[in-house]
Amino acid sequence: MASSLPPSLNLPPHLSAHKYFFVCTLTVAAWDTLVLSPRTWRLAKTPEWPPLKILFHFLRIFMPIEFIVVAVAFFDTNWSQETCQHFFLFEPICTAILLAAASAVHVIRIHAIYDKNRAVLGLMGGLFALQVVVTAIACGFYRSVPLDVGQGCIAGPRHNWVGVYWVAPTLLYAASFILATNLSFKSRATKPIGLWKLMLRDGLNLYGSILIINLVNVLYWFFIRSSGISDTIKTIVTSMAAVLTTSMTLRIVLSVRGTLVAGGTFAGSTVHSHSTSRSGVASRSVVQPQRTGPTFTLDEMRSAGRVGGEQKVGVWDGSAKGDGKVIPIDMQVGKEGREARNGSDDGLGVKVTIDREVDYDSGPFGRGGGR
Repeated sequence: MASSLPPSLNLPPHLSAHKYFFVCTLTVAAWDTLVLSPRTWRLAKTPEWPPLKILFHFLRIFMPIEFIVVAVAFFDTNWSQETCQHFFLFEPICTAILLAAASAVHVIRIHAIYDKNRAVLGLMGGLFALQVVVTAIACGFYRSVPLDVGQGCIAGPRHNWVGVYWVAPTLLYAASFILATNLSFKSRATKPIGLWKLMLRDGLNLYGSILIINLVNVLYWFFIRSSGISDTIKTIVTSMAAVLTTSMTLRIVLSVRGTLVAGGTFAGSTVHSHSTSRSGVASRSVVQPQRTGPTFTLDEMRSAGRVGGEQKVGVWDGSAKGDGKVIPIDMQVGKEGREARNGSDDGLGVKVTIDREVDYDSGPFGRGGGR
């Protein structure tokens, strides 16, 4: 007995699953756009506009716009197949642009944390160029999936090998994850840290998530068999892969501590200068004499240098007598004073180091969520 349902409701099982999964994709995209809005606004107010910041805002705007348009074509029951013939390349082309921008973030960031190493740049840059070329060529081998009127407009591959469209970026994300993980574990030799904190500090969970979702998409593309040319099962994960790749890449940018200029710095490197703390980061300045004196904090210096209610700033005299003498530092030392001290070994000197304690619970996946 023939079904009395219209084609828009009488969907094949794979197409029905595809539509449900695309609703999940739109939900993730909307949630990500909403949750990251406060942090996006704070980043937009910073004065510099380096490449990472520009790419961040491009991804933030381009990703939701792309999938809103795709959703209209996918769910509009009045969308004709004739119209679809002029539109179906929109998603593969826009997704290729989206992946290229996300991959550019990985290239810049990995190059930066490896102190501008040319070999790393050559590897990541080569994989990026390969991705751009492969995705551009693969876009020419998509077609409009022949569906009934009212079932939507979906782009599908003409041949199975078109899955290289996703293999190329997956290779780049695999290299990004391996290089980031390698550097993180090397940093444990100089500053021991637990694996959980190491993962959150350097964003290894973000790199790993991107790699896993793209690997799943590639496996789906090459190992799931379709029942015919109108079966959309091979592309069921592609939209979700693009959204999650973008979402995790945005968080890689937001996880950079300090300025984004030149790609930022590696979180596991030694801090040589003081910087303004952000939410979730507590900085403690420690003053240490360059010679034999003890180590004490700035708070201890202030209390030790307070004489008769007047604040005095001083340093340990460097002697081994242990008399606790504090010598005031004259901040107005002139040329004569500097010349008088030139060449003398008076044992005075101050070494300032920064001990930073990071609250990892307030990171992208901690209690702070996407704040």
